[in-house]
Amino acid sequence: MVDKKLEIEIEMLHKRICQALADPTRILILYHLADKPCYVNELVDALNIPQSTISRHLGVLREKNLVAAERDGSAVKYTLADHRIIEVLDIMRTILATQLVNSIEIAQSLIEE
Repeated sequence: MVDKKLEIEIEMLHKRICQALADPTRILILYHLADKPCYVNELVDALNIPQSTISRHLGVLREKNLVAAERDGSAVKYTLADHRIIEVLDIMRTILATQLVNSIEIAQSLIEE
């Protein structure tokens, strides 16, 4: 039987973080912001993605409290709200790399049989 508290926490995790990470562009934005705070135009140039798309994704990331925005005159500078999200993403990438290596090893062993 699943603990009710755990169930609530997982539902909140999904709504607040996992949904925000469901799009690869948002993950790229987070990695870019891990290097330094950026304005929208800097993200547009760095990621070669239209401004409207970057702004839409930043809106989702702000809504989910993964990025923070600070007004600088008429421009807005974006930063990571919590750098630990990059640690989480790095761990997930390590898991993926391990899965891929294991898949390759399994495929090679099947070929050798």
